[in-house]
Amino acid sequence: MKKSIATDKAPGAIGPYSQAVAADPFIFTSGQLPIDPATGKFAGMSIEEQTRQSLENISAVLRAAGLSMDAIVKTTVFLSDMENFAAMNKIYAEFFSEGSYPARSAVEVARLPKDALVEIEAVAVKA
Repeated sequence: MKKSIATDKAPGAIGPYSQAVAADPFIFTSGQLPIDPATGKFAGMSIEEQTRQSLENISAVLRAAGLSMDAIVKTTVFLSDMENFAAMNKIYAEFFSEGSYPARSAVEVARLPKDALVEIEAVAVKA
C-alpha cells in the first residue's frame, strides 16, 4: 500500500505528484528544487545555497514521514552544470554521517525547472 507524504515545511507540489510517497518500508521523495518554502523563491543563486536548500527540503519531507536524513539509502543529484559538482559535494557531505553515506548518482542535465542549478531526490528506508 502506498501513502502520499506532504508538509508545508518544503515547497508544495506544483503538478500532479506528491512531495514523497511511502511504500513500506521505503520513502521515495520527488526531486526537490532549492525553493525556500517560506518565500516561494530560490534560497540563493549559488550552487552552495541551492544545494543546501534542496537538502533542507528533503529533510523536511522525511521528517513529515517520521524519518531523518540518516534513513536515506540512495540519492540522485541533477546538476545544470557538472562544473558545480565539487561545490555541491562539499555542502552535500554536511548532511550525512561519514561512514554511512547513501549511494548516489549525479548527472548533468540540459535544464532544470525554473532554471535551478540543482535538484535532488532521495530514497529512504524505515528501520
